Amino acid sequence: MKHKINLLRKEEKEKNLIDKLIYFSLNYLRYILVITQLIVIFVFFYKFKTDQEIIDLKESLDQKKEIVTISRSLLDDATKYELKIDYIKPILEKQKKRVEEIDYLLSIFPESLILSKMEIKEGEIVLNCYSHQSNIIKIFYNRLIKEKKYKKVDLNNLKKTETGYVFNLLLKNYDGSS
Repeated sequence: MKHKINLLRKEEKEKNLIDKLIYFSLNYLRYILVITQLIVIFVFFYKFKTDQEIIDLKESLDQKKEIVTISRSLLDDATKYELKIDYIKPILEKQKKRVEEIDYLLSIFPESLILSKMEIKEGEIVLNCYSHQSNIIKIFYNRLIKEKKYKKVDLNNLKKTETGYVFNLLLKNYDGSS
């Protein structure tokens, strides 16, 4: 024989509203509170993470601003040097052309001619020369005209002296490409 003993009182079929609220709060509200607390903790940690990212971004921005500030003076210097280089380039090209012109002139200059004076001006060269032989002067003059490196070649003031010939040679507008 088995008997069932129930020490709990029998529940009434209809519960009033207070009993329902108490039952709900004891059984389900604690789960809701735990879940809410977990969400709050999650949001709290997420805020910490986001704040740290914001701080890191601000530090990174400050570093980049500092780099830009430091680089600004270097960029200004580079710009100044670029302007100076742009100013110097035509001068160097002009000097290179002038050196090429003088090298050409000295390469064809006869050994038997004596150069007493050379004036170099913008776009022209004036040579004061001396020679014992007139045919050397003629050969040199004809070569200058024939090679057409100068647009204008003038032989001036040819004088015969006791020891030889003295003359001036005007060379204008060298064009090394001819």
